[in-house]
Amino acid sequence: MSDLQQTISQLRQALGDAQVLTGEAISPRHYSDWTRHAPACPAALLLPTSTEQVSLALRICHAAGQSVVPQGGMTGLAGGAVPRTTDIALSLDRLRGIEEIDTAAATVSVRAGTTLEDIQHAVADAGFLFPLDLGARGSCQIGGNIATNAGGNAVIRYGMTRDLVLGLEVVLADGRVLDLMNKMIKNNCGYDLKQCFIGSEGTLGVITRAVLKMAPPPAPATTLLCALPDYPSAVALLRRIQSSVGTPQAYELMWQDFFRLGVSWLEKPVAPMPDHHPLYVLLESSAPGNALEQTLEAAIEAGEVVDAILATSQAQARGLWKIREATAEFPQRMAPLNFDISLPIGRIGEFAKRCRERIDARWPGNRSVYFGHIGDSNLHLTVDCNSLPQPAPVLEIEELVYSAVGELGGAVSAEHGIGLLKREFLHHSVSAQALRVMAELKRSFDPNGILNPGKILG
Repeated sequence: MSDLQQTISQLRQALGDAQVLTGEAISPRHYSDWTRHAPACPAALLLPTSTEQVSLALRICHAAGQSVVPQGGMTGLAGGAVPRTTDIALSLDRLRGIEEIDTAAATVSVRAGTTLEDIQHAVADAGFLFPLDLGARGSCQIGGNIATNAGGNAVIRYGMTRDLVLGLEVVLADGRVLDLMNKMIKNNCGYDLKQCFIGSEGTLGVITRAVLKMAPPPAPATTLLCALPDYPSAVALLRRIQSSVGTPQAYELMWQDFFRLGVSWLEKPVAPMPDHHPLYVLLESSAPGNALEQTLEAAIEAGEVVDAILATSQAQARGLWKIREATAEFPQRMAPLNFDISLPIGRIGEFAKRCRERIDARWPGNRSVYFGHIGDSNLHLTVDCNSLPQPAPVLEIEELVYSAVGELGGAVSAEHGIGLLKREFLHHSVSAQALRVMAELKRSFDPNGILNPGKILG
C-alpha cells in the first residue's frame, strides 16, 4: 500500500467511510473552480461534519506530509481551490448552519460552509442586513469568502469581507484549533491573529466558524444612471455625492465599450440613453430623493454629468442593473480573460487609457471591456480571447496588463485573490522583501507545507 493510500485508509478509520470519497464518487464540481483551470480529480475528498473532524483530518495529513486543498463553494476566479491528482481535497460542504444571531451585539455566528445567501436571509429575518453581496451568493460559502477577502458591490459603503469579520475559529495545519470567536468591536489583546487567515486562501489554516457583523437595514435605495464626459468627472461626482448626501451603496463605472455590450445583450436591446458618451455610472443611494436630485442638478451645472436617468420604479431600476450585470453572461458569450485589479482611484482612468492603447496596438480588432466599482479602487478588464489570434496569447496579455498595474502602483488582485493564476505576477505589486516575509509566515503556520501548496507563493 502506498503512503497516500495508507493515509486515505487512516482518514476513513478516523472520519468514517461517508466522509471520505475517492474516484468516481467525487463530483466533478470539486475538480476546479469557476475558472475551469486545470481540472483534476483529487486523490480523495474529505467531507467533515464538525471542527473536530477537520482537526483530526489535518493531524493525520500533517503527520504524513500529505497535501490538503481546502474547498468552499468552488466559485473562485483565481484557481485557489483547484486540486492536483495527488492532493486530498477538504470540502466544507457539510459544515453548514447559523449558530447564533445576537441582536444586541449585532453579530451572526456561522459555520464556514454556510452559503452567503443563507446568511443574508437569516440576518434579514432578524431585521438586519449582512452587507457582503456577490453574484455567486447562492453558491459561495462564507469560509471561502473570508479566505479570499471577497469584495462585491457594497464595498464602497461597508468595506471588504475583512471589515465584516469580528471572530474566527481556525484549524491549523497540525490539527490545533484556534478559538478566536470574538464578538466585540474593541478587543486590543495582543496580535489580532484572525487577520492572518482572512485573505490567506487556505494556505495558513482552515476556517471552520466565524462571527460576522450585521448592519441596520438601509432605507429604500434610489437607482441613478449618469453619463459622464471623462474619468475625472466620475471621481468628482462620487466625492460630491459623499459630501452632500453620504456614501452610496453602489457606484459602478462602465466605459463606453462595456455599456454598449451590456445593452446589446438585453432582451430588448434599446439603450436607456445615447451610447456615445465615454463613461456611465450606475449608482444606488438611500439619500432622500429630493436631496439626491439637488446633488445631481449641481453635478450637471458643474459639467460632471451630461445626461441622467433616475429610476422611478423597481422594474426600471432592475432594467438599468441588467446592463451592468452583463458580466454573468461572459462565459457563455465569449472566451473571457478576466482581470480584477486595484489602483489608486485618481489613476484608474490613466491605467484604462494606457492599457487599452497597448492592447489595441498589439492586437488590433480585439474586443475588450472596462468596468468596475472604482470608489473602492477596483477596476475590472475583460478581454475576449475569441477576438484574438489563436491560440490566444494569454500570458503575453497578462504580462502587459500586470506590468501596467505595477507601473501605476496598483495591485494585481483587488477581490478575487491570487490562487494559481496570479502568483507569477505578484511581484508587480509586492516587494521581494515582503514576499520573503510572507514565505516565513507560511512556514511558521504550516512547517510541512501541506496546506494548499502552490497557491499564492508557489
